[in-house]
Amino acid sequence: MSLSITSNSAAASAGYYLAKNQAAMEMSMRRLSSGKKIVTPYEDPGNLSVSMKINASITRLAGAQNNLQNSISFLEVQDGILASAATILTRMNELKGLASQDPMKSSQDIASYDDEFRDLQVQLYQMSSATFNGVSLFANYGINGSESVFRNTSTYNTVSVHTSSDGSSGSKISLHKSALLAALTLRSDTLAAATFSSANNLATAGSPGVFSFAATSSGNGMTLDKVSTGVFDKALSNVAFLRAQMGGSMSRVTIASENIARQKTNLSAAQSRLMDVDIAEESTRMARYSVLIQAGAAMLSQAASMRAGNRTHSACPRAPASYSHLGCCSLS
Repeated sequence: MSLSITSNSAAASAGYYLAKNQAAMEMSMRRLSSGKKIVTPYEDPGNLSVSMKINASITRLAGAQNNLQNSISFLEVQDGILASAATILTRMNELKGLASQDPMKSSQDIASYDDEFRDLQVQLYQMSSATFNGVSLFANYGINGSESVFRNTSTYNTVSVHTSSDGSSGSKISLHKSALLAALTLRSDTLAAATFSSANNLATAGSPGVFSFAATSSGNGMTLDKVSTGVFDKALSNVAFLRAQMGGSMSRVTIASENIARQKTNLSAAQSRLMDVDIAEESTRMARYSVLIQAGAAMLSQAASMRAGNRTHSACPRAPASYSHLGCCSLS
């Protein structure tokens, strides 16, 4: 009577654990190669969801920080032009002294100074229309005649910059476009601010009238004999005020940018704790699975050999079913 073996539970068990350890080792390899603790959603759906939200916040903050950096560039270019305007006004003041305080100057010399003086007025007007990436750096304040009070910040043109990841619903900073033309336009009698559109560049110093250090063309510019020395100081004071105002905006934008940078750093650290794999721990885990796989492969091979031996023993005609685990020779 022969013995029939229809299953090998030892081999089945060894195969099961071998496949399980193989899958675990492959997961460890994916984590180590990707650097991520969560490779597939089913591993930790909750933390994966939190990580995605944090990543979205980081991306929005990066956009806000980029906008603030552009704002800093905007203000830096604006300040550079204001500094140049101050330099031009200083040169104008120097020309006034050269033309009026040196009796040795001929009328031709004075005419040359006047030419330079008028050209500088045109340069100031052209500077007032400068732009940054298509956005005007200076307000049209003082040009259309509807605004006439210099330093009245409520009437300045502004540019709003958002400083949070909440977009339009979050906090923002309003940057004033410097009123350069208004700073250069004065009443000749009181030195009070006036609108550029009402300026009469032929006004005589000391008499009522409005004049501007900016001119649309050299033909419309003032000559040196029409301007007193005191108005240069007033115009320089106005430009200095604009630079101080710009400095305040620059400080606020810089602080906002630094605050966003700190938020990004903290959120990145939080995301790292959720998603980044511990290399040492995962490497140890993979080494463990490697050992288990080698042992499992050996056990599976041994279980298969045991089954082959059992089949040989079952073919022995002298072996009863109860002694199928023994060899034929043991029954002799």
